[in-house]
Amino acid sequence: MDYNEKQVQIMEMAETLFAEKGFNGTSVRDIAEKAHVNLAMISYYFGSKDKLLEALFGYRGEHLKLKLESIIDDKQLGSLDKMNILIDHYVDKIMKQQCFSRIMAREQVVNHTGITGKLIFQMKKRNQELISKLIHEGQKRGEFKKNIDIPLMMATLIGTANTMVATQYYYRELNNLQSMNEEEFQKHIKKKLSQHLKKLFKAILTNEE
Repeated sequence: MDYNEKQVQIMEMAETLFAEKGFNGTSVRDIAEKAHVNLAMISYYFGSKDKLLEALFGYRGEHLKLKLESIIDDKQLGSLDKMNILIDHYVDKIMKQQCFSRIMAREQVVNHTGITGKLIFQMKKRNQELISKLIHEGQKRGEFKKNIDIPLMMATLIGTANTMVATQYYYRELNNLQSMNEEEFQKHIKKKLSQHLKKLFKAILTNEE
């Protein structure tokens, strides 16, 4: 679904609040004040806080779905090349959408039920099904090992990237990178994170040394 500028503004402000305070800790009034709109506008565009969250998940999730499909369907790439592109995309997404990543991480710990639990499960299931297609394709080609634990593999990818982003201050201090400006540092950790995950996944998926 295409959203207009005002709808996107409301979703992005809600995203910030959900990341800070949690879904249950954020009221529609909080969102209206943050987005500088009245309550009636949120009701008009979304109907309820639950529907607003559903719209946010759709807004963030649809692009990822389309990107995964385009990577998997590319006939010119080998399976490991596809996985490397997928890793780069996940890392880029998590770093650019840090509030949404915090919502995902926070709500999985504190709220397994209700609307957030349902939406997180649906997104994870859909993405895992797409990535499973990539893994099974690589196995059929003999490029990947058998018996890959795909949920654990995805937890490694997303968990590692989320932890790096959430604890980047400590990474910077521990590695004496204080002299880097913020832009340089973000590029640095993005590169290091992608390289680390690609090496790890190559070891997990292939028989190559």
